[in-house]
Amino acid sequence: MARGSTRPTSRDVARAAGVSQAAVSLVLGDKWRGRVSPTTAERVREAARELGYRPNLAARNLRLGHTRTVLLVVPALTTEFFAGVYTGAARVAADHGFGVVLYPSPEGIGPAPDPFASAQAALDGVIASSMAADALTAIRGDQLPLVMLDSDPSGSLGAATVNLDIADGARQIAHHLLALGHRHFLHLAADVPSWTFDVRARELTARVRAVPGTSLRTAHTPMSIEGALAAAETALDAPGPRPTAVVCDDDKLAAGVYKAARRRGLRVPDDLSVTGVDDIALATALDPELTTVRLDAELFGERGMRALLAVLEGRTPTDGDIPVELVVRGSTAAPGAS
Repeated sequence: MARGSTRPTSRDVARAAGVSQAAVSLVLGDKWRGRVSPTTAERVREAARELGYRPNLAARNLRLGHTRTVLLVVPALTTEFFAGVYTGAARVAADHGFGVVLYPSPEGIGPAPDPFASAQAALDGVIASSMAADALTAIRGDQLPLVMLDSDPSGSLGAATVNLDIADGARQIAHHLLALGHRHFLHLAADVPSWTFDVRARELTARVRAVPGTSLRTAHTPMSIEGALAAAETALDAPGPRPTAVVCDDDKLAAGVYKAARRRGLRVPDDLSVTGVDDIALATALDPELTTVRLDAELFGERGMRALLAVLEGRTPTDGDIPVELVVRGSTAAPGAS
């Protein structure tokens, strides 16, 4: 395999697969059917994968035109928030003649099966959530024009980053609860290594500890109602002052806290105020309705796609972080006397 300082060429792929360069072009351009055998086509794709080969974008665009396809890498398709991100991205993509293909990395832990024999040959670019960044390596998506969502701008893999102002969301939650008089806090933190959750924890800690007489405990939980229920039960039973406010990294986690509180005879919000993040449909299905930080998932997806279009055109995206809004509902109140 030719792995020098220069990137592999179609000639290298042809040599490795034992075919002509024309055959390589047919296979990676998806025009091989009826002209190249399936066995040969697979051999070419395997050689391209092994070499890390992708066609030169500028040359390919001149010869074949764009594939007009973008990959959206998300942690899970079952999450309502990321369904909104897809909807927003697909809407902008359609306006510019692009299609969006979803690539789920289940629970942000590992990649799903590769949806393309050679991602580099089949895609014009990638939009990826930092919670699913590990999946990029599996498809060599980090070698394509890339926009990262929810990613540290100072260490992003992408040519551009698009972020919600999640730090301000954490500040809004802390200010709201402190103003109500809460001093003992529990942070139910998502057990997912991600920049966005690190930011929430850092901002919440800074705001709470800036006020004298406060305490803040952290309990980590899987991103599930059952996991949140177990973590909240353990934390509420721990020695020391019982928290009067629980700050959850996600609305789904808040539902677990509601169940834990009910099992211990605690009322929301009389005995325990609870907050979430996302403002998905679940937030208003809970009783009382949940105080939460509203994240505009569709706008997030739109901005991600617009940023990728800018990268593809050689421009630098200029939009700042997307504002977020604390929606105050019935799950928060001043701490009771009990």
